[in-house]
Amino acid sequence: MSDWKTLIVDVADRVAVVTLNRPPVNAQNAEMRAELTQVFDEMSDRDDVMAVVITGAGKVFSAGADIRERPNLGATPGAYGRHNRLVRETHNAIAECSKPVIAAVNGAALGAGFGLVMASDIWVASEAAYVAMPEINVGLAGGVSFLQRIFGQSRARRMFFTGMQVSAAELYRLGLVEACLPPAELMPYAMAIAHEIAAKAPLAIKLAKEAARLTEVMPLRDAYRYEQGNTLALSRTEDAKEAQRAFLEKRKPVYQGR
Repeated sequence: MSDWKTLIVDVADRVAVVTLNRPPVNAQNAEMRAELTQVFDEMSDRDDVMAVVITGAGKVFSAGADIRERPNLGATPGAYGRHNRLVRETHNAIAECSKPVIAAVNGAALGAGFGLVMASDIWVASEAAYVAMPEINVGLAGGVSFLQRIFGQSRARRMFFTGMQVSAAELYRLGLVEACLPPAELMPYAMAIAHEIAAKAPLAIKLAKEAARLTEVMPLRDAYRYEQGNTLALSRTEDAKEAQRAFLEKRKPVYQGR
């Protein structure tokens, strides 16, 4: 593994924990974004990782983009394009990771910080957490495409036009997070979900993650047929046969990833 400058990466028992570690508020600069892209690309290919938990060091998940980088972007031709590409690929590396990603939102997740959460598969939040897209407050506007996928029109546009903060309790009320927990209970809860996923058949989890992502943009008829194809392919694997034997024999399956 690489020597990360802005992240802490731990892998144990087939679960990786990626911790944003850029004090004081885990603001995302180019270095952090490049490292996030690299680490999630690596997680996609690691056989010893079945699920990933992403969280933040300290009391903030991520305060979003490091605004100190922005004034210099216009000075060099192509700098904005490179910046925007890096931002997109950070999101894509998480969303396209072949392993399920759980966001353990320990504190404020703002702008691009909320973007990391929205790229993740499962959300769990501390009672101290809240989310917002505050770009409008610094004269910018971005992220409405993601907001409108997750919230209803009125809430999404209110957040986008005003920078409105939404608490973890409200996210839970809306059914957008799995739990809203005291801070000390956040990581144990997220890790329990990750270990439950890690106990499943590796090939099945890989195809399940791919299906969850791809069927979002497919017509229902095509999506249903695609999933049936996955089920047929998985039914021919050794792991599926082992799972069925274990079920009949009332024991835990032992998967080989084939």
